[in-house]
Amino acid sequence: MEERGEVFKRDLLACLASLRAFAITLSGKSDHADDLVQDTILKAWDKQDSFELGTNMKAWLFTILRNEFYTQMRKRGREVQDADGAIIGNLAVHPAQYGKLDLTDFSKALDCLPDDQREAIVLIGASGFSYEEAAEICGCAVGTIKSRVSRARAKLQEILQIDGHSEYGPDADSARVTMRSFV
Repeated sequence: MEERGEVFKRDLLACLASLRAFAITLSGKSDHADDLVQDTILKAWDKQDSFELGTNMKAWLFTILRNEFYTQMRKRGREVQDADGAIIGNLAVHPAQYGKLDLTDFSKALDCLPDDQREAIVLIGASGFSYEEAAEICGCAVGTIKSRVSRARAKLQEILQIDGHSEYGPDADSARVTMRSFV
């Protein structure tokens, strides 16, 4: 039978990729995300005795990460705001493929969302948490999470100018080229 420490370590390591992905969406920078994940792991390791084995390790770690992110943001004080993307636009390199362009557009649109909506849609849509788990992580009601996700989806559609399902996937020219190779 595995020792408590080994089970904790195994479960903690299994969550690293998800933690990093969530940290990147919160911080927007991979180096800051890595530091945030490291701080989260250190805090979790230090407090492992307070974690009840068999409960949701991923939700516990996401809560620690989220709290650490907001703590760091408060400590940093004021930062240069780039609401219209002018600074980041000058630093960006145009990708060579349509998918990368779409991802860049989506990332910029995601950054335009209020923090609470972005957090909710990332927890539900990208990290795979249920509404109940996301509500627990954010410390609010399930209905609040559902409302935030709904408003985030509507705002993303507005920003990305998406009218319906036909807007997803390759454009008409790309689809024709792709279909020719299969015919």
